[in-house]
Amino acid sequence: MIKAKPEVEALTPYVAPLEGRRSLLRLDFNESTLGPSPRVLEAIRRLPPEAYAAYPEYAGLREAFADTVGVGVEHVEAFNGADAAIKAVFDAYGDKGGTFLTTTPTFGYYEPCAHQQGMAIDAVPYEDDLGYPLETVARRLESAPRLFFVCNPNNPTGTLLPADTIVELARRAPQTLVVVDELYAAFTGQSVVPRGLELPNVVALHSLSKMQGLAALRLGFAVGHPSIVERLRRVTGPYDINMFAVVAGKAALADPDHTRRYVEAVLAAKAWTIEQLRRLGVRHATGEGNYLLVWPPGDGEAVVGALRTRGILVRSMGRRPLIAGSFRLTIGVIEDMRRFVAAFADVLGRAE
Repeated sequence: MIKAKPEVEALTPYVAPLEGRRSLLRLDFNESTLGPSPRVLEAIRRLPPEAYAAYPEYAGLREAFADTVGVGVEHVEAFNGADAAIKAVFDAYGDKGGTFLTTTPTFGYYEPCAHQQGMAIDAVPYEDDLGYPLETVARRLESAPRLFFVCNPNNPTGTLLPADTIVELARRAPQTLVVVDELYAAFTGQSVVPRGLELPNVVALHSLSKMQGLAALRLGFAVGHPSIVERLRRVTGPYDINMFAVVAGKAALADPDHTRRYVEAVLAAKAWTIEQLRRLGVRHATGEGNYLLVWPPGDGEAVVGALRTRGILVRSMGRRPLIAGSFRLTIGVIEDMRRFVAAFADVLGRAE
């Protein structure tokens, strides 16, 4: 067997259990339960046969997203999902032996990307109440780590760091590239864009998977200083984004009312769900974003399994530090959450 480079041989890949989910209520991966704008489906149906045989054209895609977030197109690059943008950051800036500063627990894909580059990982734990460890992170930034990631709001804890605080951290650490993973910003109203773009060491990551309901088509964006965006462009392929994603992305961005209505529906359903969890006497962390952490009484894994037998998926957090025994619950529209609460109460033996 021909071995890969040592960093890859030692790597544990990030694997998400994605098979066999389509027939179930998917409250496990923070996807939209409503789906994309009707304009997306119409745009894809209108594609002529020759569109399938040609390489994709990207004109207008970056411009459409730049208009959405209120920045110049020179600040924007598109990627095959936010995951590809994350990998591009590590490919472009992840020096071997350099330090990757992050928090824990957080999105699991950062760590294998850092390991692949041979980076040292400095993961600062969240506070016991899941608050952001700001003082510790600020001290660690004094040593000028190569990369610093802020998942904001954090997945899975929902912890939100004010955008102004992130910008100030970046201003005090000019030798560190500060990457703000803000895929759920529409649910919080907090973004480092556009203020953070005044600095040459800040880049924000966005996606059309969550609010716009395009998870299957994989379309994400990096928004940052033009010097950063241009270097990320250097490490991506010329045709990484497929034609369907381009067409769907432009159609979705042209229908902001669909996104706004979905976000409003989710936030209302989240407030209702929190009240139901209080009524059931179940520990939970509200946080921000379109998800909650829930600690069911007893055997958490058994509860997750019991919900699946009732046709509902939630994401077990297993034995992860600080959140062991919990599951992450995606918030859908109110009909989804009524179904979840009824099944959850039944599993707990607390059904009315």
